[in-house]
Amino acid sequence: MTTTKNVSLKSFNTFGIDAKADSFCNITSIEMLHTVLKKQHSNPLFILGGGSNMLLTQDIKALVLYINLKGIEVISETDDSVVIKAMAGENWHEFVLWCLNNNYGGIENMSLIPGNIGTAPIQNIGAYGVELKDVFVSCEATNIKNQTTETFTKSDCKFGYRESIFKQDIKGQYIITSVNLELTKANHKLQTGYGAIISELETSNIDNPTIQDISNAVTTIRQSKLPDPKEIGNSGSFFKNPIISTEQFNKLRENFPEVSSYKISDTEVKIPAGWLIEKAGFKGKRFKDYGVHNKQALVLVNYGNASGKDVFELAKLIQKTVKRIFNVDIETEVNII
Repeated sequence: MTTTKNVSLKSFNTFGIDAKADSFCNITSIEMLHTVLKKQHSNPLFILGGGSNMLLTQDIKALVLYINLKGIEVISETDDSVVIKAMAGENWHEFVLWCLNNNYGGIENMSLIPGNIGTAPIQNIGAYGVELKDVFVSCEATNIKNQTTETFTKSDCKFGYRESIFKQDIKGQYIITSVNLELTKANHKLQTGYGAIISELETSNIDNPTIQDISNAVTTIRQSKLPDPKEIGNSGSFFKNPIISTEQFNKLRENFPEVSSYKISDTEVKIPAGWLIEKAGFKGKRFKDYGVHNKQALVLVNYGNASGKDVFELAKLIQKTVKRIFNVDIETEVNII
């Protein structure tokens, strides 16, 4: 086990924030993970995956464990479906591409979501009408305190909108090491009714889309709206789309009849946070070396050398302004560290 002192985390978080770690360990096997936890579990630890869903507002006064576990394997299959085990350190989009190359369907709508497999269940990642829980079977996780390996089923995970048990009841107690997903091999169930997928397919003159066509459409849409973290530091959507009561939505629509919405149930409506932020005047606004992206108001960006505190203060200003104008609370999707 090699531990490095005083490591910059700039290349390990998609916001490109130059926070420092007191010490850093690259975890490449479960055995190594258990060894480190056994030696260090009483000391401060910070678990790092793809670094795509966090904003570092301070240096990390702890041992950073970089979960870099690799491997993808088929563990069972029928004529119609397949269960795949993917290790936590696999990049999510590269995993999607691997599945597409094997004609495994179910996650094509989640193409180009940043991050790694291991953090996907924590956030219950989702895009364009599909969420991880729709294909999730189980995950294995290591108990930090006693280094045992435990299996969590879909019901165990208590998935919600960008929520799971790993963000709530047992936050900080486990490290996910692998995820099992069930995907289709035939009779793929295409989801094309959310967002601009249909119009993108029409633009490409595609009448009978394949899962690859859906992925291509989603990728094109996301690339047209979202900045590449390799070029501009960001964590994708910074805020959750708020879910409000139908009664509150009707009041909102009285003053803003153009507001768009997505019906959740007879009593709840989801409204796009990006629309609220844009309407509040923040889209494309720049403050020194940080700001709001000019194509997607949901995305806060680091143009070069912004601090995490700078970005966090902007987020709080946006939340306060949206609340004042629309009387709607918007929550951060990104974890503030």
